[in-house]
Amino acid sequence: MFIASLVVSNLIFQKFFYWDFFGLYRFEISVGILPYPVTFLITDIISEVYGKKKANQVVTAGIFASVFSLLIVYVANAAPAIDNSPVDDALFSKVFGQTALAVLASMIAYLAAQYIDIYIFHFWKKVTKGKMLWVRNNFSTFTSQFVDTFAVLFLLCSFNILSWDLFPGLLLSGFLFKVLIAVLDTPILYLAVYFFQKRFKLNRGEELILD
Repeated sequence: MFIASLVVSNLIFQKFFYWDFFGLYRFEISVGILPYPVTFLITDIISEVYGKKKANQVVTAGIFASVFSLLIVYVANAAPAIDNSPVDDALFSKVFGQTALAVLASMIAYLAAQYIDIYIFHFWKKVTKGKMLWVRNNFSTFTSQFVDTFAVLFLLCSFNILSWDLFPGLLLSGFLFKVLIAVLDTPILYLAVYFFQKRFKLNRGEELILD
């Protein structure tokens, strides 16, 4: 789920949509943001159950998955379309042509945000002595999601993939959306952690030791 969410978010980022949140706020965000919060939820679950080292390994694996998917897109883009292909070369390049820069921007932001998320998560886990899972989940995610949103939009604007006049609105919408998702996924985190703690007979705050 982690790898799939990360790779898909890089492939579909060029479509933007709006969501009117009960008339309170109008979100204008990329569809790439929809699967991305799943990656933070999963790293928090892994951090809580398997520890910091394993979470960092999963984040590193995500880098290789992103690079590999980028190579596949490059090969697909270079392959000439036949005359009656439903998707011609121009359309394919329009949709996926910016993928390389997008993946580069996303990977830089991804690395910074995910490692920050894991570090802050374990900082709060130590401070709270394994208690108050919701604190470390939300505090780590809020900080890392802002870093991620700011970094990826800054790089996309710097690469002229997005216009700078879109930066403030997309930053606010993207960050608020991720904060909302982080709050909503807290019960899911509790259920997942409870399941794994029961499965591996772990006490609250205890991590599984892998040989």
